[in-house]
Amino acid sequence: MIYRQLSNEETGDIRSRIIYEDNHLLVFDKRPGEIVQGDKTGDEPLSETLKAFIAARDAKPGQVFMGVPHRIDRPVSGLVIFAKTGKALERLTGMFRDGDVHKTYLALCCKAPKMKEGLLEDWLVRNEKQNKSYVVDAPETAVPEGQPLPKSPTGRKAAAFAGEPAKLAKLKYRHILDTDKYHLLEVELLTGRHHQIRCQLSHIGCCIKGDLKYGAPRSNPDGSICLHSYKATFIHPVRKTVMELTATVPGSWKGVRL
Repeated sequence: MIYRQLSNEETGDIRSRIIYEDNHLLVFDKRPGEIVQGDKTGDEPLSETLKAFIAARDAKPGQVFMGVPHRIDRPVSGLVIFAKTGKALERLTGMFRDGDVHKTYLALCCKAPKMKEGLLEDWLVRNEKQNKSYVVDAPETAVPEGQPLPKSPTGRKAAAFAGEPAKLAKLKYRHILDTDKYHLLEVELLTGRHHQIRCQLSHIGCCIKGDLKYGAPRSNPDGSICLHSYKATFIHPVRKTVMELTATVPGSWKGVRL
């Protein structure tokens, strides 16, 4: 298998962003704009870039395995876990599905929540055409395409797509810091839904800085949103040791130092 040859600059950058690596896992600090796995854009995903890096670094003559047990959105930064073996991929995929990987995010929001901390439980429905999720009143709110869309108590239409059922979304948040203009929330995901943090925080009036899709007043210059996959805690899928890994807060988040 022949992989793309990386420049010395690319190689050094990738090496500097590896948070943890062993024979089974590679944990990487993703930048906004990078994609984890291939999509319709045709842009090179991190999974392929990391294959090329390992093939060159370790002088591997054959194919490099780099499994993707989870993903984070393109404009989001932070910690991503890759599997270097089929066994690790199978076990990690099950762990993510069963909620055995505990993920903490940081969100820099345009407004502070009314409560210092809280639990958000909402029914979310995904609109594939818009690539967006909406909070709806109940699972039954999702309706077949072409029928009138129901309205939420706030008067906003809750878009549903082709009768897709709504799914329960849960997260905990804690308001931990204020900058001159923004408010930092620590978010613990209890479920894994499409755009869950972005949608649920927007629904309580705390849209994420730069997230135009969910109500932010302006974009960030680099096209990012200020949502960062900060920490993951889990049992190593092969070694069975406790893993707690963090990714440094982006330097562009002015006033945020943890």
